[in-house]
Amino acid sequence: QVQLVESGGGLVQAGDSLRLSCAASGLTFGRYTMGWFRQAPGKEREFVAAIVWSGANTVYADSVEGRFTISRDGAKNTVYLQMISLKPEDAAVYYCAAGQPYNIARAMGVMGYDYWGQGTQVTVSS
Repeated sequence: QVQLVESGGGLVQAGDSLRLSCAASGLTFGRYTMGWFRQAPGKEREFVAAIVWSGANTVYADSVEGRFTISRDGAKNTVYLQMISLKPEDAAVYYCAAGQPYNIARAMGVMGYDYWGQGTQVTVSS
């Protein structure tokens, strides 16, 4: 059974940093692209960042480019999202996902992923 378990969310002030983690089990981690998505109340789930199976390539949403960094540790079956200079508009539930999207466009959409975590809340106060 595949499990993705996120952690690291919390309440921070604007300008602060957070690092989210997602521990994966039940799958061959090195064969999957890993993604982070987020969903704010009343909004659709949106793409944040993705990293391919090898870690060699990453892609980011324009809204987080330069502030967020996605990385992965194959030895720990874990993907991370380092977030700096957080803004109130970054507040959302953040979800980790695993999939095998066939191109970048697919990797930036929810349909590119087969497995999802339960989410971790990030709250940013102004």
